Amino acid sequence: MLIKRSPNGRDLPFASEITPREIYEERRKFLARIAAGAAAGSALWELANRQAFAQGAALQKLAAQPNPAYRTPEQQTTFTDATSYNNFYEFGTDKSDPHDNTQTLRTRPWTVAIEGEVKKPVTLDIDSLIKLAPLEERVYRLRCVEGWSMVIPWIGFSLSNLIKQVEPTGNAKYVEFISLADPRQMPGVRSHVLDWPYVEGLRMDEAMHPLALLTVGMYGQVLPNQNGAPVRVVVPWKYGFKSAKSIVRIRFRKDQPNTSWMVAGPTEYGFYSNVNPNVDHPRWSQATERRIGEDGFFQRKRKTLMFNGYNEVASLYSGMDLKKYF
Repeated sequence: MLIKRSPNGRDLPFASEITPREIYEERRKFLARIAAGAAAGSALWELANRQAFAQGAALQKLAAQPNPAYRTPEQQTTFTDATSYNNFYEFGTDKSDPHDNTQTLRTRPWTVAIEGEVKKPVTLDIDSLIKLAPLEERVYRLRCVEGWSMVIPWIGFSLSNLIKQVEPTGNAKYVEFISLADPRQMPGVRSHVLDWPYVEGLRMDEAMHPLALLTVGMYGQVLPNQNGAPVRVVVPWKYGFKSAKSIVRIRFRKDQPNTSWMVAGPTEYGFYSNVNPNVDHPRWSQATERRIGEDGFFQRKRKTLMFNGYNEVASLYSGMDLKKYF
């Protein structure tokens, strides 16, 4: 895939500073409809609606205080790359499908139910959820099990803030995240690539670790649809598929949940799924990775770091065989 870079080598401006990609791509589609003899009035109406939707998403700012404890000297992935090269199988399996297809996702109204082994179960609308704790901007690396990675300024707050407020019982050993699965909004849900809805989970101590981020934005604005709007988790020391998107339910459990990729490929995707360069995926090596935006014939792959470089979580797995519990 060709990753576009600015001609002077600098990061491209944010989407709020340029014409959003959704708009210029829709203009091309609109011209194609006209050339094919499609009804001009209907096509123009559709284009206007999609343009308004794209502009609204791109221009909605989200104030957050940068947290100096979560920074990196590494170059950030450009907004364009981070929003056009994604895994979000509810909208298709190609990397460009989420960008191209998520205009059908409606993120208002939106509620998240918190239930299970908690003393204070509650259902929160997205605006109330955002106000639970002060928002921070944290720059995290996120690595895909397929061998590529990005560096993104995420916006949110530690998942532990939410967990403390609902007061888990002594039976709560795991936290399960359940994503929206609506075939009317998500064309990929009509396929059988996974057993829908998408389910992920963390052990309670993992979910309580300060690095685990309940995420509502990136690059100074609300999450774009293709990146998991309106709320997702980001668990930077694990492979990206552990970071559930478009969450509608958070369930506290005493037993380990059967996560979507464990069900789909039990010999390929373990429950813990920590970034571990010493444990290869059955079909490819995990020893190196390709940083999106650093493509090129002479660009060498990066060496994959244990826990994606977040060594502060190592104590969570003391005494565990991280080859067996992959």
